[in-house]
Amino acid sequence: MTVMTETLPQALGSARAGDTPIREFKMPDVGEGLTEAEILKWYVQPGDTVTDGQVVCEVETAKAAVELPIPYDGVVHELRFPEGTTVDVGQVIISVDVAPGSGPAPASGETEAAAPAAPAAPAAPAEGGEPEGRQPVLVGYGVSQSSTKRRARKGAEAASVPSQESAPEGTYYSSPAAAAVQAELNGHSAPAAPAAPAAPAAPAAPAAPAGARPLAKPPVRKLAKDLGVDLATVTPSGPDGVITREDVHAAVAAVSAPATEAPAAPVSRETTPAAQAPVQELAVASGARETRIPVKGVRKATAAAMVDSAFTAPHVTEFVTVDVTRTMKLVEELKSDKDMQGLRVNPLLLIAKALLVAIKRNPDVNASWDDAAQEIVLKHYVNLGIAAATPRGLIVPNIKDAHDKTLPELASALGELVSTAREGKTTPAAMQGGTVTITNVGVFGVDTGTPILNPGESAILAVGAIKLQPWVHKGKVKPRQVMTLALSFDHRLVDGELGSKVLADIAAILEQPKRLITWA
Repeated sequence: MTVMTETLPQALGSARAGDTPIREFKMPDVGEGLTEAEILKWYVQPGDTVTDGQVVCEVETAKAAVELPIPYDGVVHELRFPEGTTVDVGQVIISVDVAPGSGPAPASGETEAAAPAAPAAPAAPAEGGEPEGRQPVLVGYGVSQSSTKRRARKGAEAASVPSQESAPEGTYYSSPAAAAVQAELNGHSAPAAPAAPAAPAAPAAPAAPAGARPLAKPPVRKLAKDLGVDLATVTPSGPDGVITREDVHAAVAAVSAPATEAPAAPVSRETTPAAQAPVQELAVASGARETRIPVKGVRKATAAAMVDSAFTAPHVTEFVTVDVTRTMKLVEELKSDKDMQGLRVNPLLLIAKALLVAIKRNPDVNASWDDAAQEIVLKHYVNLGIAAATPRGLIVPNIKDAHDKTLPELASALGELVSTAREGKTTPAAMQGGTVTITNVGVFGVDTGTPILNPGESAILAVGAIKLQPWVHKGKVKPRQVMTLALSFDHRLVDGELGSKVLADIAAILEQPKRLITWA
């Protein structure tokens, strides 16, 4: 994703002392209050010519990967940090000579020595710009006025350790074993993995033209970085010269295969869990017994949030098993409804609608705990979070004001949310402000679980697998579609009675979906 700049260049950088035409670009707050980001990739080098709006680097925050555009025209003077470095928000990461040849520029060593000596001074606001005391940034509320310091990376070896996260692009959850279950639950066929081109015995991929940036989506760039593949050496097979995940895997196979052996077979996405993790395969092939993965980015933020939630909010989880045969029939009917044509219609859609109706009937469940003010904050809106596993880790984007949406509108928003997450384009703003969440563990074939609350939310609903089971229906044992739901809630906000009412309402709607009409 590319962060668009709407502010003046003067608000984003500062000129050096004197008349030297050097502009400095600082690490912006690309989310709401984030404090640091890791530089994943530089797309320019000193001496390269850049234009206003050109993407110069890709960074990863605790929320997502973001491409940063430069707000100046000129020539790159200096890159302050190498790839793999974690940089605090507000630190200068690149300087640009906006008038090359017009004046002397300080030596590189001089600037490097000055950088850690003192925190970067805030830019002087342009006329009519930001008031003193707050430094403008690309997105968010601005950076702290406290001094920033560079947090050194653990070492070059840590930066080179590959990640095991290699979930196929296009899966809503990362488990390959759950592909068939997910297809059934989501109401669409699981996409077949395109065959990777046969890898030659020795790498013979033509290098990209000098200065040209290889075309690839952010998840593919992350995969290439984890596997140590230079995208400039990869032969693209996608439309318009776009590099795909299969191209990266083929490049890895080409390098690792001995010249005397046949080319390695393309990595399968749908066979076994081992095939899902090419990093593990490479480690085993080289005789390694362990693989160490740096905890950073989305995974680091998720771990911190879950620990904080688990040891801050007193969790209670309740369960209910419900006959959803009528709901499954309604899903099939809605697929042929003219008002739902072209929309994603699956059980998750009706489960989401049932949860929204239950919240409407029991509004006190939609709240948060303000510890600082010692207040309970009742929300009169529902931002419905949907947990999604991506190659970068678990993220929870949410549908804003889901309570106001009709069923077709909710289906459209849900489809857009899933597609965006698959493409790795979920923005930090889309993952903030959630009030209640659904996590669909049923795609793994799991009956249910005890989910941990997202910080700031009062409830999370775990959706189990839908299975054909013997069920007592109208006094007779019959095969019925059955599923188990689990509702975890913050016991400071939600007592047993309220939690039970919410879960019972959801179950009643899914058992008799006609209640959606009368209760909504």
